[in-house]
Amino acid sequence: GLVVLGSNGEYPYLALRERLELVSCVHRALPKDRLLLAGSGCESTQATIELTVSMAEAGADVALVVTPCYYRGAMTSTALVQHYTEVADASPIPVVLYSVPANTGLELPLEAVLSLAQHPNIIGIKDSGGDITRMGLMIHKTQQEDFQVLAGSAGFLMASYALGASGGVCALANVLGAQLCQLHRLCHDGRWQEARNLQHRLIEPNAAVTRRFGIPGLKKAMEWFGYYGGPCRAPLAPLSPLQVEELRGTFTGNGWL
Repeated sequence: GLVVLGSNGEYPYLALRERLELVSCVHRALPKDRLLLAGSGCESTQATIELTVSMAEAGADVALVVTPCYYRGAMTSTALVQHYTEVADASPIPVVLYSVPANTGLELPLEAVLSLAQHPNIIGIKDSGGDITRMGLMIHKTQQEDFQVLAGSAGFLMASYALGASGGVCALANVLGAQLCQLHRLCHDGRWQEARNLQHRLIEPNAAVTRRFGIPGLKKAMEWFGYYGGPCRAPLAPLSPLQVEELRGTFTGNGWL
């Protein structure tokens, strides 16, 4: 499946009409047997509910709901459980929690995740924090629930599979999608040495298109692999020539270019 309007879709920079248009366009183009997840998290509970309903109407199968973070000091476990519960109660489609502390400065607390995992319309979490111990505990503690834990980055995808994660939502898939699908298959087939070799070659490129060079780096790398990256929306700036060469060196050094 595909995720539209995640962090790498420049979601915070898009107007409401643009967000809905994107989901509608992807829905029309995507084969019917593929899942379409759409980001619908807003700062207020009411706005999140309204956008989630609109996303469902535009064709989304699942809503990916990022943690509200502007008033992060007040975003206690109690507040977040209440927020997600109200959203899930009102949503016509299943909800996946989204914790991405690198962008929000707020990690969805483990106790909140375990509580929300019991909600019948909350079916999983995309955890991008990279704390593999936390992910392992999350998987262990939700085994009795209809709840899937998804790795939020290609950098720790194999480790997540080893602990029992269901899958991943990874920025690097925009560039090396086939390779990440291969890693998925190797892990599920128990071919751990081959999986380890592949995972090692993905760590540096993944870091380059996420925390090191971010979305401008991801878009530039997409162009090298035959996709259309295009310009970033301001205030995100394009890479400098030196940064482009550093990025190219990362992909070349790991045998991808």
